[in-house]
Amino acid sequence: MTHHPRLARRAALGLLALPALHRAAPAQETIQPAWPDRPIRFIQGFGAGGTTDIVARLIAPSLAAALGQPVVVENRPGAGGTMAAENLARARDGHTIMLINNGYAVSAALYRRLPYDPLTDVEPVAMVASVGLVLLAGTGPEAPRDMAELSRRAKAAPDRLHVATVGVGSTQHFVAEAIQAAAGIRLTHVPYRGTPAALIALRNGEVELVVEPASSVLGQIRGGEARALAITSRERSPLLPEVPTVAELLGDPGFDIQTWYAIAVPAGTPPAVVARLSETTAAVLADPTLRARLGELGLAPRPATPPAAVKEAVHAEIARWSGVIERAGIERQ
Repeated sequence: MTHHPRLARRAALGLLALPALHRAAPAQETIQPAWPDRPIRFIQGFGAGGTTDIVARLIAPSLAAALGQPVVVENRPGAGGTMAAENLARARDGHTIMLINNGYAVSAALYRRLPYDPLTDVEPVAMVASVGLVLLAGTGPEAPRDMAELSRRAKAAPDRLHVATVGVGSTQHFVAEAIQAAAGIRLTHVPYRGTPAALIALRNGEVELVVEPASSVLGQIRGGEARALAITSRERSPLLPEVPTVAELLGDPGFDIQTWYAIAVPAGTPPAVVARLSETTAAVLADPTLRARLGELGLAPRPATPPAAVKEAVHAEIARWSGVIERAGIERQ
C-alpha cells in the first residue's frame, strides 16, 4: 500500500477536530428562542372597570409594542384576586404574567391556606404604580370635620362612629384598622359589597367614614359630596394637595400605606425573561404620555427597581399585614 504523508496528516487533523465539534453540539441544542415568541396573557384578578383592570389595560399596549408580541389582558375575578394568582402560579406556558396589587399581600396574610404559596410560587418582577388611600367623611352634620374632631369623638365614645369598607379582609378594612391603631381610637367596621354601596351609605348618613384609594373617590371629593380627612401615603397627593397625610396629622413619619400595582410571573421563570420584563416595564413607565395618564387616575408611577427588591417589598407587605391582623384581633380564615 502506498503511504501518503499529506493525506495522513489531514486525517489526523480531522480526528482531532471531532471532539471539539462533539463538545459544541450540546451548546447549540440549548439555545432557546427569543422571549416572547408568542402572545402574552396578562391576567388580573378583578372585574372590568376597576383600577387594577384600568392600569393593566393602560400599560398592556406599551408592553406589547416594546416586546414585539400582543399582550392580552384577561380578567379572572374572584376571591380577592386569589383565583387569578392560582392561575398564574400554575401557568407553565412561559407567556403568562399578572398584575398583582395589595390584595395579593392581604390575602397571603389573611388566609391560612391558599391553593398556592404566595412566598414561593409567584415572583414579583416590577412595580408599576401606587396611590394612597383616603379616610373619607360625609358632609352631613354628624360627620367629623377633620382628623382632630374624629379622634376626640372616637376617644370619648369608642365604637360609636362607623367606618365602611368594601368587605372584611379587604385592603381597605386593614387600612382602617391601621389608622385606628396609629390614632389610638376604635371605630365600628361596616362591610359593604363594593365601593358604590359604601359611598351611598356615606352619602345617606348610614356611616360617618369610608376608606378608599384616592383614585376611586376623586370625583366625590372634588364634587363636594365627601370630605377627605387624611391620605395614607407618606407624601401628599399632587391631585389632592390640600389633604394632609396621616403621618403628619399623627406625628408618625413612618406611617405610609399605599395601594400598589406590580407585575408578577410564575416562580421558576428564567432569569433572562425576568430581567427583560423588568427592564421593559421601566422603559414603558418612563414614557411621559403614559405617566400623565396614570397621573390623571391619581396614580404615581413607581421608580425602576431590581426584581429582587420588588420581591422583597411584596414579602414585607405580607409580613406587615400579618401584624395588622394580629394586633386587630382579626380571625385568619
